[in-house]
Amino acid sequence: MLEFATELFSDYTARTIISGAASLGIVSGVVGSYAVLRKQSLVGDVMSHAALPGIVLAFIAMGVKEQIPIFVGAVLSAILAVFLINLVTANSRIKTDSAMGMALSVFFGLGLVLLTYAQKMPDANQAGLDKFLFGQAEALVEKDVLIIAIVGLASLLTVALFWKEFKLLCFDPDFGGTMGFSMKTLDLLVTAVIVSAIVIGLQTVGVVLMSSMLIAPAVAARQWTGNMGSMVILAAFIATVSGVTGVALSAGLENVPTGPAVIVCVSLIAFFSVLFSPNGFFTLRFKDARSRREIKKDYVLKALHDLALEHDDPGYAHSRRLIALGSGKRFNVERSLLKLQEAGYVENMGQDNWRLTASGIREAAKLSPHEKSE
Repeated sequence: MLEFATELFSDYTARTIISGAASLGIVSGVVGSYAVLRKQSLVGDVMSHAALPGIVLAFIAMGVKEQIPIFVGAVLSAILAVFLINLVTANSRIKTDSAMGMALSVFFGLGLVLLTYAQKMPDANQAGLDKFLFGQAEALVEKDVLIIAIVGLASLLTVALFWKEFKLLCFDPDFGGTMGFSMKTLDLLVTAVIVSAIVIGLQTVGVVLMSSMLIAPAVAARQWTGNMGSMVILAAFIATVSGVTGVALSAGLENVPTGPAVIVCVSLIAFFSVLFSPNGFFTLRFKDARSRREIKKDYVLKALHDLALEHDDPGYAHSRRLIALGSGKRFNVERSLLKLQEAGYVENMGQDNWRLTASGIREAAKLSPHEKSE
């Protein structure tokens, strides 16, 4: 393993790809957190798919696959999609999610049509243009990584400068408006930052998968923390680790493309987080089951205490069947009695008869404070 890592980082091409994937991971993790917190995860999907026609049109206009013209085309196309979505929702009865779905399919469909047209052009420069669909991280060179780093740094600086304002936009835009902030301007600024993150990731993971790179790290981080600062840092870390791991898998396995490998890694982390984090599916189910067991034990303890008081003897023993009737709940009390016995609250007197211990009497009194006051 150590030998493979040494060999990987000693290779120029691998180092370049890892640098690009790591830079993209940091930016996408930070920026994607805002899309998730604002419940606008679909926005990233729309903008990444909407970038395709801009990419192809930039190539048709320039005749070369230079990164900067293609980036400009992708940005303009994505911004146009967002503008049309806002225009449609503001001037019709169409809801935002419906408008987003329409924009995604229309722009992506247009992009595929233009891509088919471009591939039939009698120009060798169009070769490999379809790699923008799923990315071609293997083709990254130092210039590409430098552009990713510069644009990413600008996005991160914007987030740092407007940290408090963006937080207001995410959690309480109405309050931010009363404080004199222009929420519409901040919204446009956040959109611009998201677009920039999407565009720099097109060559690495492609228009189809870029939305996952943007959203999955933030979704994973959100499961582990409720603090926004911690979430942003954790999302960046998860995306970076996924990027480096995806590159390593692609280098170590034959015929495994880098972009999809990165997305698989980040998706697995997100899936694990959703299931096993402190707020995950299985963790919450485990906590609910434990709470139900504790409630059942309380019912049994109180039932035994109430039955004993009828005999003016808190330590009077009763049968398990009578305790079940006294609890008033339809569940098997045997497990609860055994758990209470382990805790030292009840003891078995033989012939399936149970009574409270001294500590059990004190514990049951806490469940019936009115008895204690009397």
